[in-house]
Amino acid sequence: MVRVIMHGCNGKMGQTIVGLIAADEEVEVAAGVDAFDAGGNDFPVFKNIAECTVEADVVIDFSAASAVDGLLDYCAAKGLPCVLCTTGLSERQLAKVQETSHKAAILKSANMSLGINMLLKLLKEATGILAPAGFDIEIVEKHHNQKVDAPSGTALALADSIKEELDDSYQYVYDRSQVREKRSRKEIGISAVRGGTIVGDHDVIFAGADEVITFSHRAYSKAVFGKGAIQAAKFLAGKPAGMYDMSDVIG
Repeated sequence: MVRVIMHGCNGKMGQTIVGLIAADEEVEVAAGVDAFDAGGNDFPVFKNIAECTVEADVVIDFSAASAVDGLLDYCAAKGLPCVLCTTGLSERQLAKVQETSHKAAILKSANMSLGINMLLKLLKEATGILAPAGFDIEIVEKHHNQKVDAPSGTALALADSIKEELDDSYQYVYDRSQVREKRSRKEIGISAVRGGTIVGDHDVIFAGADEVITFSHRAYSKAVFGKGAIQAAKFLAGKPAGMYDMSDVIG
């Protein structure tokens, strides 16, 4: 049985994962961490990770960027594996993630769904064919009106996958409203839409002369991310220190 600390247990994703774990015989929630304890959980809940005294095999994190520093300190001190799903981290925090991975196993992913991680692989092949043929590349992401960071971590992960295939020779462009000029060939445009209750939509558009190819992913519930996070936790428990990602989980 894999024992999990759910970091951000009372958030929407946290509660989704708690529900999924309850139906999984291979994993259990040993403790939760959340600044806002609404009650009703059948496991102990701590206000912050530093107060947690419960032993566990792995942490699943769906919290806020402001809580990640304390989480990383805790995992480094205990050598505790962590599935890190919070997005919107600063450059300083990303450097700290790398530093922590020398002391604990860290699996960081901007999106835990199987479909998105398959798409990351497919985009590399498509980019290798279409970019040299002169296709422009644009990414449009859509999320609910409560999401605070933009563009989404998933959109950036998709862009990074494409850029890596292009030997980092392309640049990201987030806003075209301030400059009146033609689009440069070596751009990856990234646009964000916020509205309603959209769980997560991502379109990667390859626009060429007289033809357009679009890769699309639609998430219809948060459960797709929760299922991936639980699979990642099962994989990461007991792993040695180092950086991991969902490609390690799905093989």
